[in-house]
Amino acid sequence: MHPTLVILVVGLSPALVGNHTPHLQKLAQRGGLRPMKAITPAVTCSAQSTLVTGELPSQHGIVANGWYFRDLSEVWLWRQSNKLVGGEKIWEAAKKRNPDFTCAKMFWWYNMYSSADWSATPRPMYPADGRKIPDHYTYPAELHDELDARLGQFPLFKFWGPAADISSSKWIADATLHMMQTRNPTLTLTYLPHLDYNLQRIGPDLSHPDIQQDLQQVDELCGELIAAADAKGQHVMVVSEYGITPVTDAVHINRALREAGLVKVRVEQGREQFDAGASDAFAVADHQIAHIYINNPACTQQVRELVQQLDGVEQVLDQHTKKEHGLDHPRSGELIAISKPDRWFSYYYWLNNERAPDYARTVDIHRKPGYDPVELFIDPEIKVPMAAIVSRLARKKLGLRTLMDVISLNDTSLVKGSHGRPTDDPQHGPLVISSDAGLLPEGQVNSVDFKSLVLRHVFASA
Repeated sequence: MHPTLVILVVGLSPALVGNHTPHLQKLAQRGGLRPMKAITPAVTCSAQSTLVTGELPSQHGIVANGWYFRDLSEVWLWRQSNKLVGGEKIWEAAKKRNPDFTCAKMFWWYNMYSSADWSATPRPMYPADGRKIPDHYTYPAELHDELDARLGQFPLFKFWGPAADISSSKWIADATLHMMQTRNPTLTLTYLPHLDYNLQRIGPDLSHPDIQQDLQQVDELCGELIAAADAKGQHVMVVSEYGITPVTDAVHINRALREAGLVKVRVEQGREQFDAGASDAFAVADHQIAHIYINNPACTQQVRELVQQLDGVEQVLDQHTKKEHGLDHPRSGELIAISKPDRWFSYYYWLNNERAPDYARTVDIHRKPGYDPVELFIDPEIKVPMAAIVSRLARKKLGLRTLMDVISLNDTSLVKGSHGRPTDDPQHGPLVISSDAGLLPEGQVNSVDFKSLVLRHVFASA
């Protein structure tokens, strides 16, 4: 076996590899770089599940970052159990070929109760008093305290939200280096999310100084990881899940369904709570795709026509066309909307901001029935953001119940980049880089072939 390091750099595309990424550029020059064909939907959980299983969502079942759990009549996003992912994973296939094979899976998604030898993933603590404490989950359990002792508390609030920055990627990279030094896995999978933040805030504008800085910062982390792998004589692979395209604004799909009388709400203390089980039809918005679940089959044609006519919608998949996109799975919506390349779907279902649920103005990825990229921004209407945050934190420390309600409800045009719809230009889509050009195929790599490509690297000398 040939030990291999795989670095997943979120949002990295061939067009972004260049002068601002000298370590990645050098790796591509001594090995090779190939554009990769993204799946639909080109979103984190679906794409990663395809990378590790070699299957499409129709087989592995991860149809988006979340979906409608029909038996619960509830929408859940960002679940973490690996049991949700069907199909044989890379590390399972490798262990069949050689029982001595080991794998460290560092912060790739669906990383709880995985069959990998070592794993770590974000997992906050939620004490009964309502606090949210940054933390992570590991296997084996004692690895948690080992990483904390070495690196300090995982910077969860720098992993997502308005404060998201290089800190979380740095922590993950250092944890990965620690695993390589102390466990020496045959296969090390690591995840660097840093580029994702400003590519969504600013858009994929290589002329913007913040994007240039982000590329330099993540490249430095990659350089450290590549050097550690080179010192051990390992293969190195770099991969991304999707490319990010410029966008102008959101498509408010659930508001359209609400106005048609299809989305139902219940009122709690003057605020409207989304009621999936009572709705005739609703959408689980996820970047540039939206799964549309229809509880009342009689309204299917009405829903299709309504959604297809919305400004910003490119196409609506049905039971026939879902199969063509590898999305014919029971977890998928009866219909699936795909936006035009310059738009994305909001989850918003209320028609009056004063009646929006209390979580809408907070960073709350588990309560919201859809993805919300506006969580990356402090509401621009807050004149002194730091004062607003400090005052809320002070109230929390005093034991007072308060919301960190600093997210905008008025301006979805803040978001300048999105993904989910595969890019039209492969240069702006995902990629694969290998330190050994001889192990790469010619031309574009298909996402479903990544699993076999990793196995080819691991067993290159076998």
